[in-house]
Amino acid sequence: MANETLTGNSAMAITGAIVVAILVYLTTTSWLWAVVLGLIVGYILIGVRIVRPTHRVLIEFLGKYQRYGGPGLYWIIPGIQKLYSVNITEKLVNVDRQEIITSDNLNAFVDAQIYFKVKEDEVHVKASQYYVFNYEYQIVSLARTTLRNIIGGMTLKTANSERNTINNNLAEALKKETALWGIDIVRAELKEIQPPADVQETMNKVVKALNEKVAAIDFATATETNADGQRRAAIKQAEGIRQATILEAEGKAESIRLVNEAANKYFIENAQKLKQLEVTQACLERNTKIIVPSGQSVVNIIGGFGDTSSPATPTESSGTATVLKTLGMGGGNY
Repeated sequence: MANETLTGNSAMAITGAIVVAILVYLTTTSWLWAVVLGLIVGYILIGVRIVRPTHRVLIEFLGKYQRYGGPGLYWIIPGIQKLYSVNITEKLVNVDRQEIITSDNLNAFVDAQIYFKVKEDEVHVKASQYYVFNYEYQIVSLARTTLRNIIGGMTLKTANSERNTINNNLAEALKKETALWGIDIVRAELKEIQPPADVQETMNKVVKALNEKVAAIDFATATETNADGQRRAAIKQAEGIRQATILEAEGKAESIRLVNEAANKYFIENAQKLKQLEVTQACLERNTKIIVPSGQSVVNIIGGFGDTSSPATPTESSGTATVLKTLGMGGGNY
């Protein structure tokens, strides 16, 4: 709103008038001249106006708009001209708390704050003074009705969870309605959406139950994950034991194979000789008499009888006799 600027003028005018009157009286010793000149100086000084950078001015001459001005020093004709200053800085107005019925038939107490400012150019400053009366009051009233329309079409839960949507819708509606007022709606903010005490208690119980449900689900998921990890670890351990057993068995089989190869390669002849010795021992135990040709070993002669790979045949050698006969147990001599 605009205020007629009278900052410091009255005191300055009165002080100036008294000083001039005293000086004139001391000079002329005439009270008449002192009073007249004092009134003239006071009248001149009372028309001085000082405008700060945060304001813009509208000057009227006999009730008619005359000109627009910025910050600085002005002099107007008192009683004929008037100077109105308009604050162009951002302002805050509170939208008083009101009870609103939501679409789910619940009551909610809602209040808000509106931030706005008058645009600083001449057209908008004039519009804020000549197109609307007391724009601050108008903005508050408009915000209250707009909030009822917006929140009345929502459920209480939706209204609490979509504050940004409500703020944006409220700001857009106010901008549209105040477009001709020279006002710039900076932003609109909900301060509080408070349901009745019993509704709030019920909502708290619902939220608590949902939180407990989520916690239970998280705990079950963690338990399942832990069990799955233990199962995988057991499988890995069993696979390791199985692999180790297979490797151990393969190692033993390989060692047995090598032993068999060594036995087949190096001990066949020794086994045949052992068999010959066993036959010789058996013959000697039966008192069998054997004629051994010269150059032959008794083991070779007798062992020939135990050779299973070929039939036993007498052995001949140059300058030697052959085996005449094998004798049975208790036989005679030749």
